[in-house]
Amino acid sequence: MSALHNASVMKSPTDDTVRATRLGLRPGFVASARRVVAIEAQAISALSARLDGDFTQACELMLNCAGRVVVTGVGKSGHIAHKIAATLASTGTPAFFVHPTEASHGDLGMITASDVVLALSNSGETDELLTILPVLKRKSVPMIAMSGNSRSTLARFSDVHLDVAVSEEACPLGLAPTSSTTAALVMGDALAIALLEARGFTAEDFAASHPAGRLGRRLLVHISDVMHSGAEIPRVAPDASLTEAMMEMTRKSLGMTAITTLEDGALLGVFTDGDLRRALDDSSVDMRATPVSSLMTVNPRTIGADSLAIEAARMMETHKINALLVVGQHGELVGALNFHDLLLARVI
Repeated sequence: MSALHNASVMKSPTDDTVRATRLGLRPGFVASARRVVAIEAQAISALSARLDGDFTQACELMLNCAGRVVVTGVGKSGHIAHKIAATLASTGTPAFFVHPTEASHGDLGMITASDVVLALSNSGETDELLTILPVLKRKSVPMIAMSGNSRSTLARFSDVHLDVAVSEEACPLGLAPTSSTTAALVMGDALAIALLEARGFTAEDFAASHPAGRLGRRLLVHISDVMHSGAEIPRVAPDASLTEAMMEMTRKSLGMTAITTLEDGALLGVFTDGDLRRALDDSSVDMRATPVSSLMTVNPRTIGADSLAIEAARMMETHKINALLVVGQHGELVGALNFHDLLLARVI
């Protein structure tokens, strides 16, 4: 089996070249891409052996930081630093990015002794970073360096050095930062997730900082936020005719009506569009004389007002229904919603 697999892998580039030629395309793109992926995968794999006491010390510094983690870097390292700062901030570790050049022109005032600086530079000799190191030292700001040179000025100046050296860049010229930036990004993700787990950060915590995202809506929107209440709830008395029930369903446009007692409004059942269609198909049913209670579904499925809206979506999908009645703590009817309400709230 392995021989066949190897033969298939070896044959693939040739197949790609033949196909590209047949389509009138320039051959070689896929082969180049595979080489890049292989080189960068090797660079990431090599990081695992370097996750040692220095990584633990870096995590401790960031976990115990009373201020913010200030991430900094120039050029491509700066772009990676931006991403690391954003990932840290969204996973429970307060962080922001500062450009070293801007820091030299006033932004150093953002950084205090309560903060921790995470500085990225593949060479460890980036002039803009080295310029601000003495000032950070005088401020007694703890510093974590992430570079590919453990003997660099940045590494020696820092309290902790995280080695993200790579054996080669994926760029065939050895010039464009490729493998090195990927390795730095992965190391940043490793820091963020290690800290997330140490903090006991939950999906609900993540949603709180992403209220506009889909996850935020799924975890923050409750039934009470999207349900119809008060006069908007479709409801009729048990002795109401099917015609009256149909009119109430039409007025409220939820595809159903609740049946409640006149005395205390206790929920007795539900009458849906499906029930109405079946009644209309039955020639023996008198729409004006037949009480809705004779055809209603007793003990209908309900949901609490404090439940998450996504739970209503799951119930509707599981039980193949399009609407739900909402009840309070004592089983009283307090609202109603349908699938369309969940769509409008962008819960699903």
